[in-house]
Amino acid sequence: MEVVIAPAQELAVLAAEAIEALLRRRPQAVLGLATGSSPSQVYDELARRHAEGGLSFARARGFMLDEYVGLAADHPERYRNVIAADIAERVDWQADQVQGPDGLASDLSAACAAYERAIADAGGVDLQLLGIGTDGHIAFNEPGSSLASRTRIKTLTTQTRVDNARFFDGDVEQVPTHCLTQGLGTIMEARHLVLLATGRHKAEAVHQLVEGPVSALWPATVMQFHPHATVLVDEAAASRLQLASYYRQTYDSKPAWQGL
Repeated sequence: MEVVIAPAQELAVLAAEAIEALLRRRPQAVLGLATGSSPSQVYDELARRHAEGGLSFARARGFMLDEYVGLAADHPERYRNVIAADIAERVDWQADQVQGPDGLASDLSAACAAYERAIADAGGVDLQLLGIGTDGHIAFNEPGSSLASRTRIKTLTTQTRVDNARFFDGDVEQVPTHCLTQGLGTIMEARHLVLLATGRHKAEAVHQLVEGPVSALWPATVMQFHPHATVLVDEAAASRLQLASYYRQTYDSKPAWQGL
């Protein structure tokens, strides 16, 4: 696992550079798309590179991490609509090139199985963007999730619903109680994981992710088993890291040709 500590404004640029390098090298790459404030800054940078530098997504595919269950198709916080507004409609992606789990399906279990097959049929995810919750969840894999889990329906914790209430006019009662989410086992099959975290409120989760024991209590810790995981954090999110000086030294001396 590589840990990069940098000013918050630089983290999105680093993630976008990794995605651009992948698309320049492999235009038909499969990208894993996350929602949230940190990924949205990456999407802003990618949209800029598309508009100003000709970065093309025309042959690429995108798969979303998760989706709320039961939100109306036109609800602005339905993740399919969020991803469309944040990135898909700002670049040269056709609507059918970006997929997400169907939170409005009549048979949710079948929808989850179909989503797993779609990812596999596309050849798997090349680069997966991730954020992390204050309780250590990635996607909507809440504490206690199986480290081998696949795409499935999950009940959101009270903490997650409180954290996400800011997207629903501050009203936690408007936040759905269930979601469909890629499982930890599904996420771990992506070839490169890139997680972004900023702010002191993420410091404990980042500490557990990087330096804590692997445990379902902190689901993101499963990333310690991944052969190519990159954790991008600002100084505040890195404030609990015991080996922060070593991570800085390692990144400062890294050969430029390696990239992330």
